[in-house]
Amino acid sequence: MEKKKEAVIIGAGLVGSLWAVYLSKAGYKVTIYERRPDIRKAEISAGKSINLALSVRGWTALDAVGVGDEIREIAIPMYGRMMHDLEGNLTYQQYGKDDQAIFSVSRGKVNAKMMDIAEKHGNATIHYNIECKNVDLNKGIAFLKNSLTGEEFQVQSDLIFAADGAFSAVRYNSMQKLDRFQYSQNYIADGYREILLPANPDGSYPMDKNSLHIWPRGRFMLIALANEDGSFTCTLFMPHENDEFSFDKLNSKEAVNNFFKTIFPDFFEMMPNIADAWEDHPLSNLAIIRCYPWTKGKVALMGDAAHATVPFYGQGMNAGFEDCSVLWGLMQKHNEDWPKVFEEYSQTRKPDGDALQDLSLDNYYVMRDYVADPAFLLRKKIEAKFSELYPNKWLPLYSQVTFSNIRYSVAYKQGQLQNQIMDQIMEMQDIEKNWNHDEVMDRMLELSQDFNF
Repeated sequence: MEKKKEAVIIGAGLVGSLWAVYLSKAGYKVTIYERRPDIRKAEISAGKSINLALSVRGWTALDAVGVGDEIREIAIPMYGRMMHDLEGNLTYQQYGKDDQAIFSVSRGKVNAKMMDIAEKHGNATIHYNIECKNVDLNKGIAFLKNSLTGEEFQVQSDLIFAADGAFSAVRYNSMQKLDRFQYSQNYIADGYREILLPANPDGSYPMDKNSLHIWPRGRFMLIALANEDGSFTCTLFMPHENDEFSFDKLNSKEAVNNFFKTIFPDFFEMMPNIADAWEDHPLSNLAIIRCYPWTKGKVALMGDAAHATVPFYGQGMNAGFEDCSVLWGLMQKHNEDWPKVFEEYSQTRKPDGDALQDLSLDNYYVMRDYVADPAFLLRKKIEAKFSELYPNKWLPLYSQVTFSNIRYSVAYKQGQLQNQIMDQIMEMQDIEKNWNHDEVMDRMLELSQDFNF
């Protein structure tokens, strides 16, 4: 009798849980080892808890194995950004075409649901409270420890996938010890703190639930995404220190109150008890982690373990899910010849990981600063009109990243070229008055001859 193919996944997060379903579909017996307790049995958050935004890449990966609809049950569509200015005035900016949306999902809820899916559709066995101490990369042996009993043991497998997050134990304890392994970890100057804006007393939403709310303030910003129960998960991104407005200055209830009253007055009206809730969630950091190669021997890094990014394009989870689709495609292409699969995965996916990290940083400046800028809004209006007239000539960068499966590296390059074209368009005489004229569209057509979508 042929021995059943086996795979071990370290980490029962979003990516590990989805990858279990893919592997099971290919006939693998999957075992997952998770460092934390089972989040479905305890009221604990799934690590960092910024709400997540699911978009086309994520849905593509989920739907490919028939589990997308189970996630749709807990997802709230957001069709655009709602900007809140200092006076509380609102400006709405649609994300894409009328029916295009990104979807808000609670990290804890989607993680719990993905674990259910891994067990149900992936027939995976998940072991909790198990730390990975080390991995023998070439032999496929994971050295594990039960953090409750202290028992240490090892498991050998045909393949090991490390989907254990930005601070991956597999990467840190094993891959980073390799000769010529490249690794960098860069913290940005800003941190974030989560705030839960409760539902109205009658259970209704205090703001439009189908928008991503942004309070852009130049050097920092507050965002809010809706939850199913009428509440919003809000996140303040701001410098840790050395700035006029920074977290180290919000060190008393009075300081917190004054800050929100002055800087986010409409938010303060909705949540006058903000100072009491300020300490409910910890102040957290934001890092970009790059490494290479992503594979060695029988082991591959996936998701944040390979390409952790900052959350400003809402693509971290989508990119991790896309890793699953990419690996799956390579499994078919190379008929499960894993050395070939791993080699191509590492080489072709790495530029996309890097591009997403660059895109995410660029989009931070867009969200906290430019979205409130009339010139930026005019650029977007011109792009949207041209894209509607010539859809095969122009797809705005945001749509390439969010509403397509175009490779991140390709989208990033195309976005830079489009930016140069838009710089020229914005220099046309009286563009503010004439933006809707045919000559503007003709000039864009001339400049974008090389594009084909």
